[in-house]
Amino acid sequence: MNKYFQIFKISFQEEFAYKINFVMWRVRNVFQIIVTYYLWDTIFSSPGRQVFGYDRAKIMTYIFALMIVRSIVLSARAVDVSSDVAEGNLSNYLIRPMSYFKYWFTRDVASKVLNLFFAAGEFMILFIILRPPFFFQTNIYVFLSFLIAIVLAVLIYFSLLFIISAVPFWAPELGWGSQFLVIIVMLEFLSGAVFPIDILPGIYQKIIMSLPFPYMIFFPVQVYLGKITGMPLIQGFVISTAWAVALYLAMRYVWGKGLKEYQAFGR
Repeated sequence: MNKYFQIFKISFQEEFAYKINFVMWRVRNVFQIIVTYYLWDTIFSSPGRQVFGYDRAKIMTYIFALMIVRSIVLSARAVDVSSDVAEGNLSNYLIRPMSYFKYWFTRDVASKVLNLFFAAGEFMILFIILRPPFFFQTNIYVFLSFLIAIVLAVLIYFSLLFIISAVPFWAPELGWGSQFLVIIVMLEFLSGAVFPIDILPGIYQKIIMSLPFPYMIFFPVQVYLGKITGMPLIQGFVISTAWAVALYLAMRYVWGKGLKEYQAFGR
């Protein structure tokens, strides 16, 4: 346990070693929130207006909650795993007395803690400047459900990221391309990071909600807003748990196969 605590501390310090990358990641998130804010602010400009089951307070809460949820779920150092495989650096970790998965999960946690700290500061600054109406969840059971949804979201994203990062075992040149397609393109649109999934027609909602993506962003935020309760909440937890387990097992299987193909190119 102590070695992973040391990894956490070192990883936390390393976040400051790449200041430009960290700053650009934070700027990107803030810029995305501002653009989304003004888009929905225009739609809900009329007092008392409701669209897609949202009033002004809840849609603004959804937008600002994205800042916090994204910082917890989508901030991950494990995006570098594919380069370890493609460049042969994976060999340096395989000979060490530790779990490669636990190593990167610990690094991810360090990244999430730091990003959450900055996201909270950005949240307060934008909240003071823009002064949006905001829905504060006071039901302790709903808030606990929200935290459970966040934990499941983190586990889903971690496993999915590792599965994608295994692509270089067979095609070293496709590491970044696969990450771009799944993480930046599919995840952004299908997770609810750009718009709430429930504004889409019912058939598309059902298709998307059967995938793992909305359980990383949309589902936790909806739980916080109190829009998913009772049986739909239980169903959501069952599906997200099933995806977390299925993706974890898939991750172990894919990596087991990949390690048999690994030839440490570049070493």
